[in-house]
Amino acid sequence: MGEFEVHRVRFFGLVPAGVRCLACHPRGARLALARTDGAVEVYNFTANYFQEKIGCEDGSVKIFQVIPGGIQFERNLDRRKGRVLCLSWHPSGTHIAAGSIDFFRVIDVTSGQTVQRIMVNHQVEKAKRECVVWAIALLSSGTVVSADSFGRVQFWHWEQGTLAESHTISTSAALSLAVSEKEDSIVVGTSTGATYQLQLLPVKLGGSEKRWVRTKPFQFHSHDVRAVAHSPTALISGGLDAQLVIRPLMEKVQKKGYDAVLRKFTFPHRRLVSCARKARLLLFQFSQYLELWRLGSTEETGKDGEVLPLCRMPEHLVQLKSKGPEHIYCSCVSPCGTWVGYSTASRFQLYRVRCDGDGVSLRKVPKAPKLLPPAYQLQFSANSESLFVASARGSVHVFQLLEPGGCKHLHTLQPPSGCSEAVYLLAPSADGHWLAAVSGDWAIHVYNLKCFKHHCVVPSYNCAVSALAIHPSTNNLVIAYSDQQLVEFSIPEKQYTNWSRAVQSWGLHRAWLERDSPITHIAFNPKNPAHILLHDTYLLCILDKSLPLPDDSALLMNQSALKQLPETARKRQLHAFKICKKFQPLLFMDLLDENCLVVVERPIMDFKTQLPLPVQQKKFGT
Repeated sequence: MGEFEVHRVRFFGLVPAGVRCLACHPRGARLALARTDGAVEVYNFTANYFQEKIGCEDGSVKIFQVIPGGIQFERNLDRRKGRVLCLSWHPSGTHIAAGSIDFFRVIDVTSGQTVQRIMVNHQVEKAKRECVVWAIALLSSGTVVSADSFGRVQFWHWEQGTLAESHTISTSAALSLAVSEKEDSIVVGTSTGATYQLQLLPVKLGGSEKRWVRTKPFQFHSHDVRAVAHSPTALISGGLDAQLVIRPLMEKVQKKGYDAVLRKFTFPHRRLVSCARKARLLLFQFSQYLELWRLGSTEETGKDGEVLPLCRMPEHLVQLKSKGPEHIYCSCVSPCGTWVGYSTASRFQLYRVRCDGDGVSLRKVPKAPKLLPPAYQLQFSANSESLFVASARGSVHVFQLLEPGGCKHLHTLQPPSGCSEAVYLLAPSADGHWLAAVSGDWAIHVYNLKCFKHHCVVPSYNCAVSALAIHPSTNNLVIAYSDQQLVEFSIPEKQYTNWSRAVQSWGLHRAWLERDSPITHIAFNPKNPAHILLHDTYLLCILDKSLPLPDDSALLMNQSALKQLPETARKRQLHAFKICKKFQPLLFMDLLDENCLVVVERPIMDFKTQLPLPVQQKKFGT
């Protein structure tokens, strides 16, 4: 597989924020997720403009119109005493249901007046306790579904103001609910971490009368499930434990495959760590600040797998805070370790780093260019003399870095098609000749940096690019897609390489294609040009192009099996994939030099100990 000295880093103190809201497009595979720290993650995207509503602490419901570039206030609806905690549109857009403490009300959108007010706690013992309506849904039939702090899901005829059905699904609060597009299934999230499905089923087989029945409980979270969504084929839940869980509905899945697998996501599929290889520094990105660390070192050698003692411990050099409440979009440190840049929603900042002995100083570059809109990706050149800044409109700005600490705009690279999608991945070549840029429409543009002209476009593919990198000796572009496909494109020849064509003809191993986590980083071994290093959250892989690809009958992870075989049999079963799962969850990996590797892990239990305590439940036998 290859022998490396590995810096195993576990001091990245990332605590992923809990999931607060989910929105799923009913006729697509697109999902938007909002976290408790204000971050929004779009796993897919739908560009429809729609009318939005906002409930306020003062008891009012405000109507806003979503317009290109922002939102515009339209009007206030009927204001009543009490906080508005949840809202739901009627599918026709004529009414809004608003949940509060002890009651909910239905508002006519045209007149702005409350047409029904229903108390939800009149049948509860010890009614002096407040009953909080945490979630509400207004169905097309006129039924209002409420989820409250007593763990109940209730169905109301709002026009009559009567209770039709009530289901106590938990001894703790029911915090969230979502309804399927056909309105025959509901998913509910609770404060115990459990999610429940309720289905509208016939009372008698073949009969027309139907009732809501609790059918399936799931326990995938350890903390509050504050957000749920219902897609045509899956139940989706997000918790305070930062997990996004997609649970397929097997009766809705047409065939076994990727859609039929339970999926869990905790960490974002974007780069939060960057590495200064020459200076052996790591830059960690948090939501509102950056941390710069120097790696430790050792003078010892040992056997394979042995932990070596450090002669110098890892050192936290500096913390760089972003001004104001805005989140940091992206950040990067130069390979030489003397430049650090980051961007928020409104501004781009560039700093010069100086290491004087044991001390470190940061100096802000005074005349950094004003970028409107902000940068979506930052990348320094291999020689640390240039900075590439990806914009929200498909262009890439090229800046020259000046001594002792300044920068100058050299050129703006534009795609010939005039793409307006944001560029989210950049890959410069080691010789400074080429730059590959991936935009939101999944197009990969390659630019010639010697003449600042567009060179070519990689043939389009119907999946998002998750990672890409340019080989330092061949200038071949290696691309990893979200469906786990791998391709190699020759930039000088503007075509796929022979190896890439062979991969497409033979096909990748089934176990490789069925992985959940996308490849997030690609690197190359300067000692062996045939080696490509890739990693996702759960594995580190060395792909050896000089060896044959495995077929589906062979073991993909065959390292331990090969050790038991004699030399001749071992050579017959060697294949291109060498996989290591020792480092998990793996947030970052890169080569510092031909013999040294750095990996950044964030063990799940390390950050779970920093979460609020979950609801305590009595378990049998404890």
